[in-house]
Amino acid sequence: MKKTHIFGVVVIAIAIGIIISTAGDASKYVTFDEAFDLASSGSDKKVHVIGELKKDASNQVVGVKYNPGLDPNFLAFTLVDENKEAKEIVCYQPPASMTDFEKSEKVVVIGRVIEDQFVASEILMKCPSKYEEREIQANSGKKVSEL
Repeated sequence: MKKTHIFGVVVIAIAIGIIISTAGDASKYVTFDEAFDLASSGSDKKVHVIGELKKDASNQVVGVKYNPGLDPNFLAFTLVDENKEAKEIVCYQPPASMTDFEKSEKVVVIGRVIEDQFVASEILMKCPSKYEEREIQANSGKKVSEL
């Protein structure tokens, strides 16, 4: 075999190895029921759960426990998943910026169930966009959609 053929085979083998190692590490989006079922079956893989922060009747976020003065490495909050099931989430390494946490439209928690509690290792927030579509009045008097 030529050196270029050997080099090509090595590059392909490395690429396959990288693909296999990252595919085995990938987590998937699940509901709380599925996350707890996976944990009860012995799986310790990380999963993504997407939901919204729990709100009261006046649309105010409730259930957030975060006191950076007491313990900046502890955050607990209630998340409602797509099946409308609410669970308390605990995070021992909350994001550095918690200023817009309660304004989040959607929250994605990445973690696993440990002893009947969902422990998040990462929290991703989707905040309200300043680019929401709205109508403005143009000089000509016609309505124009602005992004």
